[in-house]
Amino acid sequence: MATLKDIADLAEVSMATVSRVLNYDETLNVTPETRRRVFEAAEELNYVISSKQKKAKKKGNIGLYYSYSLEEELVDTYYLSIRVALEKQLKSMRMEYAKITKEDTKKSLSKLDGIICLGTFKKADIELIKSFDKPSVFVDANPDENSFDAVVINFKSATQNALSYLVDLGHENIGFIGGIETDMFGNRFKDLRQDVFEAYLKEKGIFKEDFVKIGGYNPKDGYQILKEMLSQDEKPTALFVANDSIAIGCYKAAYELGVNIPEDLSIVGFNDVSSAQYMVPPLTTVKLYTEIMGESAVDLLLERIATKREICKKITIHTKLIERGSATKVKE
Repeated sequence: MATLKDIADLAEVSMATVSRVLNYDETLNVTPETRRRVFEAAEELNYVISSKQKKAKKKGNIGLYYSYSLEEELVDTYYLSIRVALEKQLKSMRMEYAKITKEDTKKSLSKLDGIICLGTFKKADIELIKSFDKPSVFVDANPDENSFDAVVINFKSATQNALSYLVDLGHENIGFIGGIETDMFGNRFKDLRQDVFEAYLKEKGIFKEDFVKIGGYNPKDGYQILKEMLSQDEKPTALFVANDSIAIGCYKAAYELGVNIPEDLSIVGFNDVSSAQYMVPPLTTVKLYTEIMGESAVDLLLERIATKREICKKITIHTKLIERGSATKVKE
């Protein structure tokens, strides 16, 4: 496990700055570039390339197309961690790569061997990618299984495992804080984790609609929503949140309200971002193996380029619940 000093040395900042950045301290006055250096340093120090991968050498030119702005990475570092994994895998294989934008055309990308797309894309983006006429792999999305390869997370089993963990701890009053997803057509719909949450607790006979709150996937929404939830007459004893950024906001709200984690409120996050292990108490969360997602996407794309395979593949990456200090048995 990397220490705060390790991250500070790599990012060339103080340990205090690292701590405040990883905890999304809104009073910290540093540039977005400094924040990005800290998050990337934390990811890089937790990322290990196998000796086999280090020796691999291939020729090629890969385009990277992101559906989000790099500024958004600083709010929810999930995509940042996948991007770092992608870039590290490509570098380890000595592959050339460059960012693609909406202004690119088939002609401007003629020298590319393939494309890796990260994020959730709208219909217009999908059509643009198709027009490039290059082998393409989507990471964290599967917009057209007849046209593209994909690397995705098994969100259903991940959510069920997290909820089973809380139920086994004796919790029946379990809340959920999440956001709204947008598909390739621009349609807004419930986060799959919310669907699984509701179905699982209904099957157990313990679902309570008042304990489901939806906002954004950032610390600010987690902070505001938990304050609202804890102002209700009936309060949850445990909380499952859609990502660790939301959990960071929940920690702040709980502290201000005098609610002790985990004695008064257990919290389970999702993603296992770099800052999760440094929270107080350290956050119990679902670990997404973003490094494996990045490696798999690169390997899948290079295999398709080499074999000229026409049938699409989808790789599903499973998850693991990392038990730390933010959840405990319900009070008797």
